[in-house]
Amino acid sequence: MKTKFYISIVVSVSIICSCGTDNSENKDSKESITQISKSSDATSNTNTNIKAEEKLPADQLRIGDQIWMSTNLNVDKFRNGDPITEAKTAQEWEKAGKDKKPAWCYYENNPANGEKYGRLYNWYAVNDPRGIAPEGFHIPKQSEWKKLITTLGGKNVAGQKMKAKSGWKDNGNGSNESGFNSVPGGNRMYDGAFKKIGIYSGWWSATGYGNRLAGLFRLTSENGKIFERDDSQRERGFAVRCVKD
Repeated sequence: MKTKFYISIVVSVSIICSCGTDNSENKDSKESITQISKSSDATSNTNTNIKAEEKLPADQLRIGDQIWMSTNLNVDKFRNGDPITEAKTAQEWEKAGKDKKPAWCYYENNPANGEKYGRLYNWYAVNDPRGIAPEGFHIPKQSEWKKLITTLGGKNVAGQKMKAKSGWKDNGNGSNESGFNSVPGGNRMYDGAFKKIGIYSGWWSATGYGNRLAGLFRLTSENGKIFERDDSQRERGFAVRCVKD
């Protein structure tokens, strides 16, 4: 009789423990499912908000955490409405540089080139305190260009991702993977000569060096690299691409 009673107690205790464990596990399981559900809802809402924020105007694009203008600058006035001098002749261009005065031009003085490639500016226009960039944007510093390049995988491959899919001579077209859509608008030398349309694209940075030089970033049709220079003469004419404040 003692043996039977002992077995009965053990069985009863086992059943009670088992029931208690099942209830606890079920409770934990339900709580876990609820938490996952809430987490999923939160993630879904967050993603929706992010997508909404990423909707940009057609003239802007996001690369990493930067927002860039999608085309080169094509303006003839400063932000306050003051005109920027157009220098058509080689003499006018050279004089503006020597006098350290802001100036712009179309490549070969052809307005059609402005529509396609943007205008060319000397660095005195870029650095003028009246501001050449649209409201909410600025001329990128050297460090901001470098950040763009890093985002695109480094200087050896970034250029290929920035180049347009057409328009570059000598099989120099890119993939335009970044959406930057760089077109080869050439440049203007300090003496007023136009050079390298179809094979070259260069942009000023806001970073100056000494009294006569400034930072520049450029692409060529030769390869998919982007080159950085900190010794470009401020009197030369290059494109401008703006980045959001």
